[in-house]
Amino acid sequence: MDIDWDALRAAATNAAANAYAPYSRLNVGAAALTDTGALVTGVNVENASFGLTFCAEVSLIGKAMTDGLGRPVALVATDSEGNVLTPCGRCRQILIEMGGPDLQINEVHTAAELIPGAFLPDDLPE
Repeated sequence: MDIDWDALRAAATNAAANAYAPYSRLNVGAAALTDTGALVTGVNVENASFGLTFCAEVSLIGKAMTDGLGRPVALVATDSEGNVLTPCGRCRQILIEMGGPDLQINEVHTAAELIPGAFLPDDLPE
């Protein structure tokens, strides 16, 4: 599958404009190409309790699953200026489970590279 990284970065940057980040003031957007060929985006949504905040990558996964858009095969996260951001640890765990170890992130990493030794469904007892 051909991946247009420039288009993914642009989609992530455009999505970041819709983020809700009144506390950190770091608007984050994420964009992914899925195994069905769909483009899906997400944004960070902060919460005054901080712990209930969710990241752009998490909202992207929720949208992809809700709308039946498939699993991500390539993902980019950026701030509102287009600067590429690396997913946090929580997002890395979610991304490797939903996209698999070969999920390409920010054009330079795979999910497996960003979270080696991840806890995955096969690690659960039957």
